[in-house]
Amino acid sequence: MKTFGLILIIAGIAMIVIRGFSVKTEKKVVDLGPLEVNKTENRWIGWPTYAGGIVAVVGLVLVLSNRKK
Repeated sequence: MKTFGLILIIAGIAMIVIRGFSVKTEKKVVDLGPLEVNKTENRWIGWPTYAGGIVAVVGLVLVLSNRKK
């Protein structure tokens, strides 16, 4: 669980720093036999900043709860 907790902490920090990413998608607009018209769009995939904080805190709890006393 310690390794998984560390991965969550790193992922949470990355989610806070990088708020999302852009993905290119291609849509078919017109298809007339041999003639095709396509449209390329940029889609933004993002998440709220507090989600990264929650992921980091859950990872921290996993790491701290795994410590031997």
